[in-house]
Amino acid sequence: MVLEAVACKHCGQAQQVKRYGTTRAGTQRYRCFDCGRTFVKIYTHKARDPLVKAQITQLGLNGSGVRDTARVLGINRNTVSSHFKKK
Repeated sequence: MVLEAVACKHCGQAQQVKRYGTTRAGTQRYRCFDCGRTFVKIYTHKARDPLVKAQITQLGLNGSGVRDTARVLGINRNTVSSHFKKK
């Protein structure tokens, strides 16, 4: 059995990350005890990934429209517009 270090997707810390249950879909959740946030390694929905959320914000700041952003990232346009409303 090989143990691999899992780095936090939010703060990058690898030493304070522990397993923290499972999601409804059955994938393993992790919790970073340094920043206190939970995450999974591979998201089932693409729009839940923090990297995709950062890309939505970046494309919006560069003047891309909602439909264009959704087409480029491969997610629903309603997801993009709700992300903009939250920001």
